Parts: sequence; C-alpha cells; structure tokens
Amino acid sequence: MFNGSNSHLLSMNSSRNLNKSWQTQIGDEFDKPYMQSLKHFLMDEKTLGKTILPPPALWFNAFNSMSFNTLKVVILGQDPYPTAGHAHGLCFSVLPEVKPLPKSLLNINKELLDDLGVDNSHTGYLQSWAEQGVLLLNTALTVEQGKANSHQGKGWEIFTDSIIETINAKKEHIVFILWGANAHKKIPMIDSSKHLIIKSVHPSPLSAYRGFYGSKPFSQTNTFLAKKGKSVVNWQL
Repeated sequence: MFNGSNSHLLSMNSSRNLNKSWQTQIGDEFDKPYMQSLKHFLMDEKTLGKTILPPPALWFNAFNSMSFNTLKVVILGQDPYPTAGHAHGLCFSVLPEVKPLPKSLLNINKELLDDLGVDNSHTGYLQSWAEQGVLLLNTALTVEQGKANSHQGKGWEIFTDSIIETINAKKEHIVFILWGANAHKKIPMIDSSKHLIIKSVHPSPLSAYRGFYGSKPFSQTNTFLAKKGKSVVNWQL
C-alpha cells in the first residue's frame, strides 16, 4: 500500500489505496485522531532510523488480499514477526523463501496435518488462505525490527478492534479462530449466535501442548462453513 518514504506514510490518513470493498466498510477509520497519532508515531520512528516491519507496502496486505464480500474466516494474531524478511502483512505467515519456519507456524502445520492430513511442512507462506477469504489479522500491523510487541498500544489495536466489530455486525456465519489469551479478549466483540468462535491456547511452543494440539480448528472451520452453504477452505499450500 505504501513504500518506505515519509510522504507515503502520510497517506495513512487516506484509505484510497485500500481494497474498495474494505474502503467502504472501514475507510473512515483513517481520518480519526488515533490514526493520525499512529501515523506520526511511525514517521518519528523512521526519522530515528528504526526499521519498521513489514515494509509499508504490506501493512494492509490482509485486507488487500481479499474482498470484504468473500471474507469467511478470521484468524487473529498478535503482531508481525520482528525478523527482517519474514513478515508480509498476514498473521503467522512468512515469505516463501523463509527457512526454517517460525516455531508457532511449525506447530500450526503439525496440527493441520493431524487434523486434516494436510502436509504444509514445505512452506509457511499462507497467502493462498487469504485469497480464499481467510483474514489473517494481527492486532498490531507493524513492529520495530528485532523488538517483538514494540508497536503495541500505539493505536493499531483500536483499528483492528474496529475491524472485528464491523465484521461481527455486518457479516453472517464467520469463523473466528482465536489462539491465545490476547485473542480471547476479543470474544465479547463477537456475537456467537451468528458466528462460530474457535478458541484454544496459542500455538507457541510454550503453550501448544496445553490444548492447541488436538483442537482441530481447521476441520471445525470447514464443517461450519459447509453447514452454512459456504465453500470450504483448501488449507493445502
């Protein structure tokens, strides 16, 4: 959406480059005071010589990879990978050339293999999931290189909360996959009478053995979508 220049960071006050279907739903957010504050924070960080990940052109990749109309699943992460060359705007996903895969992603692949027999051990590039209507959304869309969680509390969470609230209000029969305590905090925003909430511990190696393994989120998702007359997700990469 943006390149690395300050002039393009300034364009955060406009949604003109956002996928049109999302622009219609959330474009007003870009004019709100919190977004202007976030924009100036990011500009200041760049002025200080800090590297912001992912590159600005990919900050809104999760939205630009699909139409609001085709959205059917939301997977919620925390913030982008802080390692250069990994993050590309989709939670948990890494660029195709990244090896070895991050440990949380290895555990996601392990559960997918156990759940549906799908072997994605060869890659962590989840772009095709997004293009099928899976919103791979981090609660914060940027991070300083080498410093996990460094852009939390700067305004991104207000933006992504508004996304969840919009989806909850305007869509029907969406699957929300919430992994970990931070994601679970979003449950009060979701109407479980019309959407499916799948929650478990985070796939991190620190917690995956406490309930992520065996949770079968992928088959649960496809079962629900099929019952609601929607196309299922092809999880094979």
